Amino acid sequence: MARQLPKFAVLQLSGCAGCEVSLLNSTEWLYNFELVYMPLVISASNVPSVDVLLVSGGVQTSEDLYKLLRAVNSAKEIVAVGTCAISGGITNLGNRDDVRQMFLSEAERFHLPRMLPKCHPIDDYVEVDRYLSGCPPTPELFMQLLVPDPDYVPKRNVCQECGRKKLKDMKPDHFFYSQRGSPDPDICLINQGYPCVGTSTRAGCNALCTKPGHPCVGCRGPSDAFIDKNAQDWFDSIGKVFEKMTDVPTEEIQAILRSPQLSLFLFQFADYDHVNKKPRPKEKIV
Repeated sequence: MARQLPKFAVLQLSGCAGCEVSLLNSTEWLYNFELVYMPLVISASNVPSVDVLLVSGGVQTSEDLYKLLRAVNSAKEIVAVGTCAISGGITNLGNRDDVRQMFLSEAERFHLPRMLPKCHPIDDYVEVDRYLSGCPPTPELFMQLLVPDPDYVPKRNVCQECGRKKLKDMKPDHFFYSQRGSPDPDICLINQGYPCVGTSTRAGCNALCTKPGHPCVGCRGPSDAFIDKNAQDWFDSIGKVFEKMTDVPTEEIQAILRSPQLSLFLFQFADYDHVNKKPRPKEKIV
């Protein structure tokens, strides 16, 4: 008699489908779960009853909120997957209220779903059992969520996974906003003039960006050391790392931390401030 596999579904809200593609790039779940709903590959009118519901994308429209509230009633466990579901995503635009205004009010004239004032993380509306961070999470992280390895011990931050050497006698006096040539594969990217925030970013991605020479931009969100702290503590900490390892002027360091290059993801660190919402337990975050 065939083994009855636990069922899981993927609810896609406002996002880019990158998380779904990453999930499809993994394979172990095929033998451990039955996928019963994911609009990218399996169509259905409603989310059926499932053991695990993975939610990707943020709550950007009234339709997103309706789908979310309806789907969670059919699931035993809710998992927020990716930056959008956990922090509202890059469409949240941090605290830029002036930018959001252009998206409001006009939509209803064309009978489209009403745009909400901002793209919300799903735990603004529903209780979340676990969080899988990243943009998108890697296939390996999806497997750790769905088919956990009991021997898996995560490193503290991206720097530990990267393994590049930090040098005391190599201090750039300016940051580069884009890759120049081929960075030395053995030396820390900060030493080479790249604003890498791996020292404060959650590990688990296996340093996919930094190993080939692209600085970490923080897509996995804060490491455990910063989840319980406010956004200013994070900015102060990474600023001190840049000041210690470079001769870049303080004003340039502050500007780069708030530049378009990094702000796509760094605003989500402020989402862990706990000013208007309860803390997310470290144990829930993969």
